[in-house]
Amino acid sequence: MTVLDAVLLGILQALGEFLPISSSAHLVLLPYFRGMEYQGLAFDVMLHAATLLAVILYFAKDWFVLIKDGLRRPFSNEGRMLWYLAAATVPAGLAGLFLNDWAEHTFRNPLLIAVCLMVFAGLLWWADRKGAKNEMQQISFKTLMLIGCAQALAIMPGVSRSGITITAALLLGLSRPAGARISFLLSTPIIAGAAVLEMGKLSAADFNMALAAGFISAFLGALLVIGWLMKYIKTHSFDIFVYYRWLLGLAIIVFYFCKQ
Repeated sequence: MTVLDAVLLGILQALGEFLPISSSAHLVLLPYFRGMEYQGLAFDVMLHAATLLAVILYFAKDWFVLIKDGLRRPFSNEGRMLWYLAAATVPAGLAGLFLNDWAEHTFRNPLLIAVCLMVFAGLLWWADRKGAKNEMQQISFKTLMLIGCAQALAIMPGVSRSGITITAALLLGLSRPAGARISFLLSTPIIAGAAVLEMGKLSAADFNMALAAGFISAFLGALLVIGWLMKYIKTHSFDIFVYYRWLLGLAIIVFYFCKQ
């Protein structure tokens, strides 16, 4: 892998992880469209580790309060939220544990990715219009668990972890900013868990300039994307991402059959 390829993958990871367009789909599709050999799940996880660091830094104040209250005042609002988030992470963790081989091979079919991009984009479009859009200061355990179960679907490239969790949040009554905040907080433990598991598979030979370039571009890009998205959705819908996913899905289908 060249440094340029790694930087492109890092930028795609930063855009796709937090925008509702599916980072895993783009990490699969770039090699597919360019005729590159797939970079491997371990490299993808290192890019996820970079975006993990970015989201931790961006929401450092939130995590400080959640952890402090969760340990010292577990029955306070913020204290309960920490343990609710931990429990809501379990469904996605189980999906990753039991469906990891499918995620690395079967789910990477371009046509399946195209279908997931388009179908779940339509669901986001509908939720953005039908959701109650309430600013919920207290989020119940049931609400977070349902969002956590939705997050498990993101094991399939094209679903989009942020897209499906925001969709679920909207349908359960949260506003766009509140849904995005919950989505980002929920992403932290699941990305951390995946990174810890997969980094053990890396060898010393994997740490090169390309990997470093990908990590840095993903980290810096993620910081910019999170900040931009949190401001954007205060006054805008998710339509731009929905239309992009529909067009990308159609492009994948056309490209796939043209190659046959």
